[in-house]
Amino acid sequence: MAITIPNADTYINANCIDIEDWTDSDEAKKQRILNVADRKLTTKYAQYTIPDTAVYEYANELATAFNDTNRLQQQGVASFGLTGVANFTFKDWAKSGLDAWISDTVLDLISEANGGVKLSRRETKWTVL
Repeated sequence: MAITIPNADTYINANCIDIEDWTDSDEAKKQRILNVADRKLTTKYAQYTIPDTAVYEYANELATAFNDTNRLQQQGVASFGLTGVANFTFKDWAKSGLDAWISDTVLDLISEANGGVKLSRRETKWTVL
């Protein structure tokens, strides 16, 4: 099956809880999100088959990550307010980077499509002692 916006809409509407950021996105943004989700998963897990459902699940997470409010945090805004409407203060520990938004569900879907292979969030990193 091909990765398409209508297929993504159907999957996300049926299988995801928080879908407002996805449904509020225009077609062009949805396509960009799908492109990034597909590219990131196929690059990070190149040795595995990536099912379309994993891409759709990850795309919904990215829609939340890159909504208007969260984008401000990624650009370094600590807090902002609209007088009489709302005030927003961002936490220092919030997720950052595309890898942080790969959910357990995405890993489970990739694992299932590849015979139950165990996928981990662990990474090899350099450290200085």
